[in-house]
Amino acid sequence: MRQIANPPNPFESRHRELLEPVGSPQLRVYGEQTREILSRNDSPDLPFRWSLNPYRGCFHACAYCYARPTHEYWGFGAGTDFESKIVVKEDAPRLLRQHLEKPGWGGDLILFSGNTDCYQPIEAEYGLTRACLQVCAEYRNPVAIITKGALILRDLDVLMQLQHEAWLMVYFSIPFSSDEMARKVEPQAPSTTKRFSAMKTLADAGISTGISIAPIIPGLNDDMIADLLDRAHEAGACTATSSLLRLSGSVEPVFLDRMRQAFPERIGKITSRLREVRSGALTERRFFHRQVGQGTYWEMIERFVALSKRRAGFSDDQAMNIPRTFRRPGGEQVSLF
Repeated sequence: MRQIANPPNPFESRHRELLEPVGSPQLRVYGEQTREILSRNDSPDLPFRWSLNPYRGCFHACAYCYARPTHEYWGFGAGTDFESKIVVKEDAPRLLRQHLEKPGWGGDLILFSGNTDCYQPIEAEYGLTRACLQVCAEYRNPVAIITKGALILRDLDVLMQLQHEAWLMVYFSIPFSSDEMARKVEPQAPSTTKRFSAMKTLADAGISTGISIAPIIPGLNDDMIADLLDRAHEAGACTATSSLLRLSGSVEPVFLDRMRQAFPERIGKITSRLREVRSGALTERRFFHRQVGQGTYWEMIERFVALSKRRAGFSDDQAMNIPRTFRRPGGEQVSLF
């Protein structure tokens, strides 16, 4: 069976198509020299302004990952390249400290991460996420984390410091209640069971946690929402969020190709349901529309999510007030002269 390794890169003038089955790609690590580590988000429908990505690409290989096209900016592909050619920003901790020392920095929330999983396996060797979190703890800068990585438990000491001295929220991305289904869609990510276990460990330690059911894939995992919310609340999560699948750019051919192979009996239902909630299209790029659907079926999903949240024990009002805790080291010292 022929498989799409990497869709044509729109930034490249030439494209080579593989005519034989794709084997398991070998992991390659690249270093990057950059002058800034914080990325400013200007999208009006996202709840954060600043994100920090210690790595580019993600070994977890989630078929639906919306960040895949960003790999194309660097001459890589959005398919197997995204999960096998990982870029490491080795200077991230120093650059973060340098940014927090800027006079104009006021301690805004920093999200780890917007376009990669900061706790993917390569973090075990490079430790860039831990080092950057230590900088945030030193400056008491509020932090939010979204991850699938059970490796986060390694950094419990730093997380507790952030929780006590600044502000911290850890979201676990868990879109499937079945380990078997998750393995087919997120082949190299920790199992659903391990993610819930990590969530419970953090919550038991006093860390604020939440579940992100993202993406909701109509026809595949929409019937798992209630179970996911129940398990998250039992594991100590204090908040829950969700969003609809996005298939922007090269994500679409990668996702559809992998779903045809993993779920040949379901692919027709998946695409039919997607078109039903996207007014006949497979995706939506407009702000405030790209993460939600429309129509009768989507309204039913939204009502089901709201009802399942209440039944699980989540509050309807989950607004968060992030305190202004930022301070530079030594800033509280008073001169004796």
